[in-house]
Amino acid sequence: MPRDDVYEEAFSTFGGAIDRLARSYEADSEKRRDLLQDIHFAIWRSLDKFDRQCSLRTWIYRVAHNVATSYVLKHRRANQRPLLSLNEIADVSSTDDPSESTDRQITLSRLYSLIQHLHAFDREVILLYLEGLDAASIADIMGITPVNAATKIHRIKKILGRRFTQGERRDA
Repeated sequence: MPRDDVYEEAFSTFGGAIDRLARSYEADSEKRRDLLQDIHFAIWRSLDKFDRQCSLRTWIYRVAHNVATSYVLKHRRANQRPLLSLNEIADVSSTDDPSESTDRQITLSRLYSLIQHLHAFDREVILLYLEGLDAASIADIMGITPVNAATKIHRIKKILGRRFTQGERRDA
């Protein structure tokens, strides 16, 4: 299959997840567009090397993760703005009951605020998990073992649950 066709398939399937990943790394919309452009270009360029040793999803997430991580390291010294709140990251479905919608929005906002205060590696693991990836796929993307990924997911969920009920926000 030609590279352009694989690229189109990849972004029709995973474009929303890649956009959310970029939003979690960059708050400024102009800079986020640059990051997304870098991710898109890196994925398109990498498809020549895609040998189907892993799934397309894993390949796309791995490349996007590497570009985003490099971006953070490159811009960390420049004291970038903090990460976005969940309101700006996730599309929250609205309900007919305004109080229920508000409660959901507040809960999601608190959850993402807690996620934003995790170490970068843990944040990436839990964001991939929230995108619906299993431990094996996360392990492949992050360069760790599946057991390590599953353990990290379990520990991060436990930390987030504890902090959610206690109202904490410090680093994990």
